[in-house]
Amino acid sequence: MSTEQVVLTEVHDRVLLITINRPDQRNAVNGAVAQGIAAALDHLDAEPELSVGVLTGAGKGFCAGMDLKGFVTGDRPHVAERGFAGITQRAADKPLIAAIEGFAVAGGLEVALACDLLVASRGAKLGVPEVKRSLVAAGGALLRLPYALPRPIVMELALTGEPMLAERAHELGLLNRVTEPGQALETALELARTIAANGPLALAATKRILVESVDWPRAEFFVRQRAISDPVFASEDAREGARAFAEKRAPLWQGR
Repeated sequence: MSTEQVVLTEVHDRVLLITINRPDQRNAVNGAVAQGIAAALDHLDAEPELSVGVLTGAGKGFCAGMDLKGFVTGDRPHVAERGFAGITQRAADKPLIAAIEGFAVAGGLEVALACDLLVASRGAKLGVPEVKRSLVAAGGALLRLPYALPRPIVMELALTGEPMLAERAHELGLLNRVTEPGQALETALELARTIAANGPLALAATKRILVESVDWPRAEFFVRQRAISDPVFASEDAREGARAFAEKRAPLWQGR
């Protein structure tokens, strides 16, 4: 985290809350924000006591995308291997939830799309307006949106640059939850706590299979899946899960 605290982190049991903290700049991403998010994701993946991350923005909005003023002066909000904002090219190995209030536009929506689950409040605006500035939504929106929305909708969003309200995005399946204004973070944390109650090894393996299997040949699916799932079945946590079920108690995960 930078000395300006442009990215804040806070632990809630097994959940790491990551907050972009530039509300006066609409949480626009500069180099310091990118480094801060990347460092937070490194911590999330490295800390065995953490199972899930929640990413949000301070103030009235999630993120307005790249800091254009910084871009003009040569600031580059990218981190090697992780990409724009320290997340769009490679996010966390563990599940990650975006909590959106107000707006997630341009690179801000791309940051949200790099997460695994999205929660937004009613009235929040989601969009990729890059073409309005003769830019390209090159932070992953053109890759990820076609998997989440019908192709004609994606074409309209990308080519007009006009935003979509959270309610419509929820109807179309882009969002997991839509909340009343001001409730996106609490709803995301509730969802994170539900996920974090599960076995951490199983969570990481399940996410990995879902992400990587998109490119697997169908005939190789089960062979490749076994390479990831077999160590989980052989783990102490798997035995603990079975014992806890039989004994009608909450499991005590060890992450091994």
